Formats: sequence, structure tokens, C-alpha cells
Amino acid sequence: MKRVIWFLALLILVAVAWKGWKMYEEIWGGATGFYEESKVVFIPSDSSFEEMMGVLLAEEVLKDTVSFKQTATLKKFENVKPGRYRFSRGMSNNDIVNMLRIGNQEPVRLLVKSARLPEEMAGIIASQLELDSLELSQAMSSTQLASKYGFSKDNFRTMFLPNTYEMKWNISTEEFIQRMAKEYKAFWNDERLAKAKSKGLSQSDCTTLASIVKAETAKRDEAPLVAGLYLNRIKKGIPLQADPTLIYAAGDFSIKRVLDKHKEINSPYNTYKNAGLPPGPINFPETNYIDAVLNAASHDYIYMCAKPDFSGYHNFAKSYNQHLQNAKKYQQALNKQGVYR
Repeated sequence: MKRVIWFLALLILVAVAWKGWKMYEEIWGGATGFYEESKVVFIPSDSSFEEMMGVLLAEEVLKDTVSFKQTATLKKFENVKPGRYRFSRGMSNNDIVNMLRIGNQEPVRLLVKSARLPEEMAGIIASQLELDSLELSQAMSSTQLASKYGFSKDNFRTMFLPNTYEMKWNISTEEFIQRMAKEYKAFWNDERLAKAKSKGLSQSDCTTLASIVKAETAKRDEAPLVAGLYLNRIKKGIPLQADPTLIYAAGDFSIKRVLDKHKEINSPYNTYKNAGLPPGPINFPETNYIDAVLNAASHDYIYMCAKPDFSGYHNFAKSYNQHLQNAKKYQQALNKQGVYR
């Protein structure tokens, strides 16, 4: 009889031990099913708990959802925090639950590249974040939002500086705008503000001029020269006569050769008809072009024309006669290449 009792007791102990070990394995044992060292998984906003588990299962972060759900219940995890998460191979259900419960997501290295128009810039940004490109584009063109941050609708885009930023993948449009305002303020430090003031330019003026310089030359070593030329024209009250502003005004970026008809376009961005800077930038210039304006070269040039060798560099001139000679050489080169528009 005693042997039976001891045997039953042993069976109970084994069952309890097995159950305990099973529970331990389910909570602290390896739960992942992928073979890479790590895997990035996106949990969309407004995901339900079941939908989140579905994503984790599909991405092989989980081998099964039963043990994960049991662990989540034990740890009282039920509120989904969306985001971009990086999971390591061999993580346990306990590790995964802890990460998701506190929303320990990995930030995105957002590359904000230069673009011509707000909708293009919004598309570049939205392709790397959860943001809706249309919503962001509308925000970047909003008169109300522009006013809130101290800009006009035309120069609001000067607040969005191309650069690389770290931020949450599921950042909202409102949070993104706030972040760009913070980055803009950080960029415009006391030194840059003093340089802008010494040139009689506002921060937005500098970016607007930088956008023209960028459109004129892709050669960064030439940018300070071009900036100096346009500053000379502004000081002398001479219209900028910047061909890229005519292309922007025409809304046709396929134009390779500016003609007299383009100079008649009725637009505030026509710098042949209107003196001074246009009301806003014609693209989103990188910060090095803004710095080229702030550190513009000092010279007496007031004319420039692309070199006929199509190197991307320009010939600069102090007199109109010299400019006409440079322009004639370039026009002949265009004709030879068969470029008539």
C-alpha cells in the first residue's frame, strides 16, 4: 500500500515538474522561428492584439501564438504599441512581450532628400515612415500650419531641411511637423543668424536663394560663387534673371533651354519680371547650399552662363558684353547638340 502511495506521489511530482518545465519553456524558452541574427517587423497603427500576433507569426518572430498569448496574459499585456521593432534570434516569449509592452521600438534613420515640390518631398518621407504622403503634402502646403510656425504658405517649405534624422516609424504628421520645426531651430544657430543678418537676409530668404543656387549648379565648390553673384544683383537692385525660376513658374521641369517666351510668364516666381527674391524656394535645398549663401564668395560678377563644354560649371562675367560672348558660345553648343527647348 505504501509503495502505491509513494508511486502516486512520485507521479504527481513528475507531472508538476513537467508542467513547471513546460511553463518555463513557454515563457523563457526560445520563441522565434527565423534563422537570421535579427529581424525588423512593423506593427501598424490601430492593430488589434490578434492582428499583432498574426504579423509576428507571419514574420516567424513567433513559432506559435498560444504560448505567446499565455505569457501576455500572465504579464497583463493587451494594449498594442505600434512601431518598428527589431527582434533577435532566440528571444523568448517573455522578452518579446516585454519589448512590445513598453513599446521599445527601433527608430528609423530617415533620409530626407532634396525635391522640387512638397508632394515629391512628402512621397520621399512617407516611403520610409508610416505617414500618409497626401496628408503630409497637404500639411506642408497649409496656410494655417505655416502661420502657426511663423511662415507664409510660400516659404513654409524652408522649414523642412534635407538631412538624415532618427525618429519613430509610426510618427504622426503633427509630430513630424513639430520635429522639423525643432531641427530648423537647431540649424539656425547664433552664428548662422548673424551671417544672414549681415547680408540683409531673413532665414527664409537664405533658403530661397539657396534653392536657386542649387538649381543653377550641382557643383558644390561653385555654389558660393553663384550665391555671391545673386547677392551682388540684389544689392544693385538688378533682377536676378535666374532661369530655374522660369522653369519653376512654367511648371515644366523637362525644359532644358529657356526661351524668350518663358520670360513673359506671369508669375511672382518670374525673376526676369520681378526684382528681388521670389516669395519662396523653388526646391528643397540641402543645408550645404544654405551655408554657401551664408558664406558666399566676395567678387564683382553679375552675369553667369553655363560653360559650352557641358561640364556643369559656369563662366562668370562682370560686363554685359562679356556675358553676351559667353552666352553665344553656350547657345552654339546647344544648337550643335540639337537642344532647342
